[in-house]
Amino acid sequence: MNKKNRIKKNEDFQKIFKQGKSMANRQFVIYFLEREESELRIGLSVSKKIGNAVTRNRVKRLIRQVFLEEKERIANNKDFIIIARKPAAEMSYDEVKSSLNHLFKKMKLYRS
Repeated sequence: MNKKNRIKKNEDFQKIFKQGKSMANRQFVIYFLEREESELRIGLSVSKKIGNAVTRNRVKRLIRQVFLEEKERIANNKDFIIIARKPAAEMSYDEVKSSLNHLFKKMKLYRS
């Protein structure tokens, strides 16, 4: 992901938490907020409860890869925050992808 596609600032996170919509399943919580700019941005939150640094970084890598592959199908003018829950630590790439796709469909985020 390019730097322009990342959410890093605390004020951006807080704005999305307060004004955005959320949906969750057992593995992930997704918050999203529509915005004027045309680029899709994501912020990741993986707690220390999930595991050590290697595990947390692996989960973040898998989530980023799913977003890279699904980027063309998702509407561009949105900010996303993905919070990983504990079961995400043991998931394979295919399981992460199907779990996130389930949430995207549930939230109607795919372009029609």
